[in-house]
Amino acid sequence: MLRAERLAVRRGHALVLRDVDLDLPAGQVLGVLGPNGAGKSSLLAALSGELRPAQGQVLLEGCPLVDWPGPERACRLAVLSQSSTLEFAFRVEEVVGLGRLPHASGRAQDEAIVAAALESVDAAHLLGRNYLTLSGGERQRVHLARVLAQLWPGGAEQTLLLDEPTSMLDPLHQHSILQAVRGFAERGVAVLVILHDLNLAARYCDRLLLLAAGRPQALGSPQEVLRAEVLKAVFGLDVLVQRHPVRGHPLVVAR
Repeated sequence: MLRAERLAVRRGHALVLRDVDLDLPAGQVLGVLGPNGAGKSSLLAALSGELRPAQGQVLLEGCPLVDWPGPERACRLAVLSQSSTLEFAFRVEEVVGLGRLPHASGRAQDEAIVAAALESVDAAHLLGRNYLTLSGGERQRVHLARVLAQLWPGGAEQTLLLDEPTSMLDPLHQHSILQAVRGFAERGVAVLVILHDLNLAARYCDRLLLLAAGRPQALGSPQEVLRAEVLKAVFGLDVLVQRHPVRGHPLVVAR
């Protein structure tokens, strides 16, 4: 399990995140919400080890994250950054195959995993394509396949961190991507996903963390967090929160 204790993060001279106590249990999806500049990406950067905390610590399986050897950590923790860029004319399967570098599973098995990861994000038809010829949304799905391949097939001792994985996708692929993420959680993987769409978060996340001005404002189930008065205080937006007529989760409608 990945855990943050009394976490604070500094960028330059500014303290951009503080007072975060958080755990990511196996098999659950935690959605992180908040306005621009709330500290969402800084939280993910600290949890992934990209940023060293100014205060507190991040623990992976009870051991400080900084003490994990790189290859062992890569087999347990995969990260999709907000801007995953690549400027080489690799084939799609070569990009996804980068996720298999920490493993010694053999070429045949790696090829099968790459194909399965692409299938899971509805990108199997991109096999053989030059990465540089892909659209922004196609590239995003390829990079998600890469981090899924890194943890494939997924298990209770693994954690997946995703920073806005649906930002460049059409509505159909927003849902298919989050369904793939939920499928990974059902295999036991702990997932943290940063989202901007409140209704996607309500549908696919078990718990939500709401950040504002670098501090946690609410942490709990979608029903506990997505309340009109809380969303008004954080986003400055008047909303109606209703029950989804089919699925029962909160449905947020702007007034």
